[in-house]
Amino acid sequence: MTQHAFVTGGAGFVGGHVITLLKAQGWQVTALHRPRGNRERLESLGARPVAAQMHDVSQLTEVMPERADAVFHIAGNTSLWRRQDQNQYRDNVIGTRAVVAAAMARGVKRLVHTSSISAYGIQQQPITEETPSTAEHDWISYNRTKYLAEQEVKKGVAAGLDAVILNPCGIIGAGDTHNWSQLISLINAGKLPGVPPGSGSFCHVSEVARAHLSAWEKGRTGANYILSGIDASLLEVVRIICQLLERKPPAHTVPPLLLRLAGQLYPIGALFTGNEPRLTPEKVALVTNRVVASSARAEKELGFNSKVPLETMLKECIDWMRAEAML
Repeated sequence: MTQHAFVTGGAGFVGGHVITLLKAQGWQVTALHRPRGNRERLESLGARPVAAQMHDVSQLTEVMPERADAVFHIAGNTSLWRRQDQNQYRDNVIGTRAVVAAAMARGVKRLVHTSSISAYGIQQQPITEETPSTAEHDWISYNRTKYLAEQEVKKGVAAGLDAVILNPCGIIGAGDTHNWSQLISLINAGKLPGVPPGSGSFCHVSEVARAHLSAWEKGRTGANYILSGIDASLLEVVRIICQLLERKPPAHTVPPLLLRLAGQLYPIGALFTGNEPRLTPEKVALVTNRVVASSARAEKELGFNSKVPLETMLKECIDWMRAEAML
């Protein structure tokens, strides 16, 4: 019997990989897009596109298949600019509340919610699933709304919903149009203004997609699973990219004080363009901190592979960008 999945965020980086994997395993996939959204991308992946506002419970309930085997709620607003805070709360918190309500109304068998390591807030120690989150009152809207979205899922679990939460760290690989691809483009063009002094855990997008299916199949109801990977400084990441692009690597990082100043200045220009600035105080806070985490639980319970080399992930991203004429 064919299994049926409902996917939000399917036209995005992680969502595209999850749909590809589902289709390869013979699933039927219904994928949500916003009215006037990117239905062509979803069709090209083999999904059946349906349109609804994600924060509207009645619209979502109408398009979500009854008794679907899985809902993969991957959509999220990743903005790090305070002018987007209101939209971000609507997308991440009210949107997740609506997905949970629709999933319960339609008798969905299991919801897999894609959160983020950011839901734990900025931590000075390596993060595990037992680490108390500091994000509830975080000044960074992305961290706060990802935490609050998880609380909506947990309320659903308390009311009888079967759900699992994934917390990926920095995701790298083919198909990335917004995240690390921007850094790669800047380095390729010789326009990288400097390297921040932060560090993080980096995971492979293909392994993150596989973890979604493993979470549906094997995850414990109500449990969080951190998907980390290779720990590295941003300077190490930039040096690997420079090596792959045959560009001269930087010798050192930019002082945090300079970055903080730039983070205050860049948004002034955005008042005239309306576009999200390249640097904001929120972005500076995230790239000057050390965010590392353990995926021991996901490795043990989901079979998550956290050992893909950083160079492999970055090479895949660069090769894909070249094929797409992005470099």
